Amino acid sequence: MSESFIQLSDLRKTFKSRGEEFLAVSEVTFDVKAGELVSVVGPSGCGKTTILKILAGIHTYEGGSVNIGSQTNPFDPSKDIGMVFQQPLLLKWRKILGNVLLPAEILGLPRKESLDRARYLLEMVGLQGFEDKYPHELSGGMQQRTAIARALIHDPKLVLMDEPFGALDALTREKMNLELLRIWKESRKTILFVTHGIQEAVFLGSRVIVLTCGPARMADNITIDLPYPRLLEMKTHDEFGKYTRLIYKHLGMEDSEGSPSAITEACRID
Repeated sequence: MSESFIQLSDLRKTFKSRGEEFLAVSEVTFDVKAGELVSVVGPSGCGKTTILKILAGIHTYEGGSVNIGSQTNPFDPSKDIGMVFQQPLLLKWRKILGNVLLPAEILGLPRKESLDRARYLLEMVGLQGFEDKYPHELSGGMQQRTAIARALIHDPKLVLMDEPFGALDALTREKMNLELLRIWKESRKTILFVTHGIQEAVFLGSRVIVLTCGPARMADNITIDLPYPRLLEMKTHDEFGKYTRLIYKHLGMEDSEGSPSAITEACRID
């Protein structure tokens, strides 16, 4: 994992609202190596999703540079990106297998190979036997696993995840964190995982990019020196607490005695 697959340098993004221009992302610089799982953490509305949309080619940007891929690993955003959102966004009239196949159909990929891969992915995410179910017959966590399989169906080089477990209850969310790490280990995809959960960011990421309230600015790029596979019991370890306290401090969430306090600065846009 020595080669940088994503390189952002001094990224700057502005929006116009009611005739006024305001800064949403300011001078953000970081890289992501091929095969790495990197968390991006910050308060709600700090610009995390804006950065993902820039990487996906949905938003333009006004300053800095964005480079994805390399001469030895070229990148085509039309087929090399998989996205997972906070809500699964499954088509309710399609069965689970059909939902997973949707990107392959849009890209015109061979039907037989896509069917084989869809079944393999459903098995990988623990949904073998649910191919003929409809989304409403699955739990929230199972629907989100379907969304992850759908994001991988066309074998993308980059997976962008925008708070994918934010709508789940706490226990299901922790289970999904473990599932994601297992899937990442098996697929070895490059993953950029956006969250406002500090513990989630530390638990998942080999590194954590810390962004402050809008305009999004880099507060830190923290290497998480915890071994994989990650276990939930790690959250009770002193080393894990050291990382979370550092992020709390960057986000202004500690009071004068060092305990977590409320964020005082409101964010404007995500």
